[in-house]
Amino acid sequence: MNHPQANPASLWEQKPWWCQPWSILLTGVVAVAITQLWPHRLWFTVLSALAVIAWWGLFLVLAPAAYRQELEAAAQDSGQATGQD
Repeated sequence: MNHPQANPASLWEQKPWWCQPWSILLTGVVAVAITQLWPHRLWFTVLSALAVIAWWGLFLVLAPAAYRQELEAAAQDSGQATGQD
């Protein structure tokens, strides 16, 4: 059985295939492309693209950065608890 590590170095090691960066990017591109094909309104496509960009920023930039900060804080706390620098 495949057991995950206690603290994987990457957020993406914990995520299933459908929540990997490539699938998030692909889903966003497809969603914007669909809004261009139907209803074929530029303003709707622009609104959709802005929503997708915000979604990408949240899941591809902010979440991994927060995860890294949490790992660094946990490493510092465990280093202080054991008396290491």
